[in-house]
Formats: sequence, structure tokens, C-alpha cells
Amino acid sequence: MANKDISENIEEYLETLYRENCVSDYVSTTTLSKQLNIAPGSVTQMLKKLESLNYITYVPYKGAYLSKSGVKIAQKIIRKHRILEIFLEDVLNIKHENVHLQACEMEHSLSDEAERALCHMLFQPDTCPSGSIVPACDFKFNSCEECMHSNFDIDSVERREYPLLSVTQLKDGKHGKIAFIRGDESHRKIVEDQGLKIGDEVNIIEKDLSHENFTIRVNGKESSIKRSILNKVFLDTH
Repeated sequence: MANKDISENIEEYLETLYRENCVSDYVSTTTLSKQLNIAPGSVTQMLKKLESLNYITYVPYKGAYLSKSGVKIAQKIIRKHRILEIFLEDVLNIKHENVHLQACEMEHSLSDEAERALCHMLFQPDTCPSGSIVPACDFKFNSCEECMHSNFDIDSVERREYPLLSVTQLKDGKHGKIAFIRGDESHRKIVEDQGLKIGDEVNIIEKDLSHENFTIRVNGKESSIKRSILNKVFLDTH
């Protein structure tokens, strides 16, 4: 089920921090104030609360970035939001300009069970209608097929300890180990044909100007690979 112990207000802050790409970089109080349309003083008070809950690291006059637990919560709500956007636009034919607000109204109450069902129905989507990555789920499965063909109590299934990031979310110079490849067997084969497999160490060398091709180093060997393929590859960066 959706986590009722975390308020929607806290989820919105963590989601905004994640959207501002602050997994490893500080986001200023001013930026959060503008994004959330909340007075800077109120933002500062909330950041202090979030730090006390171990969701963020906060430095006055510099800003905040997400902790491991903050990233996990933010990824979960953003994953639900983006899957809902796909469902609303591609299945229900809601106008593109309306899907973001609709998804915002639904994301906080969508259960994990319903999220999983939507993911399967939509064939494990990689990106939302605006092109942003759909985060990987936190179920500790080795493949999407294992999830699809398993009957389990969703409240008791084992979860990953660390949040994963898509290769395409990492900045130049960052690295991680491949922990999950999204999609069915045919999708995994496309990825593996590029020389990528679970357990490989990946370093981001550079992105081209269009960000459609990435130069990466895998186990010491450099390759140029399309974004559409790397969107399916998720790294453990801890």
C-alpha cells in the first residue's frame, strides 16, 4: 500500500528535490521556494524537519540534497506519478497538457499493488510522456518476468536496500554497478548485445550535445550507446 506514515507535503518536497537532480548536488532554498510556490522561511523550516528525519542533508545558505532514504521515497512517488501519466495519456487519451496535474492528484494514494499492475499493463515503460525516466521499482527481483509471474503478498516482498539510478541519470565522471535491466527477455538481449550485463562496472565518460548517445566505459572498455538502450540499465551507485 501507499505509505500513509509520510505526509503528502513531505513527499512533495522530496519529489521536488529529486526532480531538481539533487541526488548528489545541493538545491537552494530559493529554487525550492519557486518550484513549490512557498515562502523561503517556510521552506527552511521544512528542510530542518526533513534533515531531522534523515531524509536530506541540509546546509544553511547552500541548500539540501537527498539522503539514501530520501531518494528511495522520492523515487517511489515519482515512479507512480510517471506511470500514471503514461496510463492517463496512452490508455485514457487525456490531453497531454492535463496529465501532469491529474497524476499529481492521484500519485499519493496509488497503492504499490496498483502501481505494479499498471507497470505490467504498460509493458514496463522506460519514460513518461515528457521523456523523463520512470524509476525502477524497489522489488528485489532479478527480472521483470520474475515479478510478472510471481504471486506474492506485496507487503511482504523483499525490497532493495539501495535505490538504483538509470545510466542516463548519471553525470559525466560518475559510476556504478549494473544491478537491474528493465524489460522482458528481448529487451535484456538488446542491452546485453551492447556488452552490458548484471554486475558490470559502468563509468560515464560523456554525453553528446543532444544527450542521445553516451560514451561509457564498461569493465575498462569504452563504447558509445544510445540513450534508448541505456534507459533500461540501472546502477547501484552506493
